[in-house]
Amino acid sequence: MFILKNAWISIKRNKGRNILIGIIILIIACACTITLAIKNIAVDLIDSYKSAYDKEVTISFDRANMMKEFDPSQANDRENAREKFDNIASYTISDVESFANSKYIESYYYTYGIGLNGNNIEKAEIESNNNMPNGFGHGKGNNISSTDFTLTGYSSLDAMSEFISGTYTMNEIADNAWDIAFDGNYVFINQELADYNDLNINDKIKLEDEDGNTYEFEIIGIFKENDEESTDVMSMFSNSANTLVTNASAVISITTSNEDLNATINPTFIIDSYDNVEKLQDEFYEKGLDENFVLQTNEEIALSAVSSIENINSFATTFLALTLIIGGIVLFVINMINIRERKYEIGVLRTIGISKFKLTMQFVSELVIVSVVALILGACIGAVSSKGVSNSLLESEINSSNERTEEIDRNFGGANMNGGIPNRGNRDEMRGKGMPVVQAYNSIDAVVDIKVLLELLGIGLSLVLISSIASMISIQRFSPLTILKERS
Repeated sequence: MFILKNAWISIKRNKGRNILIGIIILIIACACTITLAIKNIAVDLIDSYKSAYDKEVTISFDRANMMKEFDPSQANDRENAREKFDNIASYTISDVESFANSKYIESYYYTYGIGLNGNNIEKAEIESNNNMPNGFGHGKGNNISSTDFTLTGYSSLDAMSEFISGTYTMNEIADNAWDIAFDGNYVFINQELADYNDLNINDKIKLEDEDGNTYEFEIIGIFKENDEESTDVMSMFSNSANTLVTNASAVISITTSNEDLNATINPTFIIDSYDNVEKLQDEFYEKGLDENFVLQTNEEIALSAVSSIENINSFATTFLALTLIIGGIVLFVINMINIRERKYEIGVLRTIGISKFKLTMQFVSELVIVSVVALILGACIGAVSSKGVSNSLLESEINSSNERTEEIDRNFGGANMNGGIPNRGNRDEMRGKGMPVVQAYNSIDAVVDIKVLLELLGIGLSLVLISSIASMISIQRFSPLTILKERS
């Protein structure tokens, strides 16, 4: 009590000096509050982006490994390479299901495509390169590219990467399209094909394989391709003009009834961690995957999405460190000057019997009282300022995320139907394939929370400790008799 009483009296007696110290701590507190808020928001955004991007693994053909010993000038090498290529073991739907049965895999989806000819519709001529997914097929029969149409089946919405990326956009869509799209013979067709054959929503089209088997589909959506570069210069149609989009179950049903059909499979696996990719690849090999295939991830894409935010986070960290260093040095110097100015006071107090410890605690208490008041004011001012500063710095990230979410919804025809995409109306469910879900921070509580205040308190106490070192050292070194003698 004696220490606090003396400290308070000393603060009131030396108002000018303590106001100067308080202003410095106030400025530091404001800067630190805003910086900590920015750091915390940046970290939350980074975590949100990383969690929004599923950790994806796909199967790719290892062309470099296949061709590493190939010399095109040698006839034998060409023949051996051709034979080696023809003997590569492909994988089937059953293989994909077996691969997916792993402790490292959380979920999976895939595209499954076959080639069929038209029965009551015509191929969009003059010439069109079918947009078949890359991959190896199974079964025997004619190559898909020799047929009129490519029937691509998607196992889920997540597999529809062309719509997610914006390559395809729905122009027209049936009201109940997404309720029935993944169960039954329903298709989405290209706008060019629809115009070419005068087709509309709910029309029926018939396709047939080369054995004469006929399959009927109902049109529930019409999409357009936005990639202008995909159009062949020798054709008036885009590459996807003769691509029919359906569900994987419909394609599986067709290939089950006719095993001679050539099909392609492109699976994507969602894994728990990128660290397990090598273990998963070895597991795939053990389950029968040809060693000319390798696993690839989307890690680089996920990391690139947060690079700009990480730059802001790094800048905030650097600024915070500089603020603390400069602030600590300034406070230390001011406190040293303060001690020298109060040297006679120290000598008197020591002479009347005040111990070095009590005297040190009095000086520390003075600084703590001034610091607490300044930190509270600084936190309040920083809290008011941090919302605007933080959202201003991160505005582009927040806006681009929200715009991306809305764009994906439009690509799937959300603007043309009631309720938007089933199971994707809630943004918390819009995950994977470039679909980050980040909410704007538009309230003070979301910026300056208890975490920021605790961090600010820790910073304030650290500065008090640093600047108090001057008084601790000086008081221990001063001799009261020497001080009074010098004064006299």
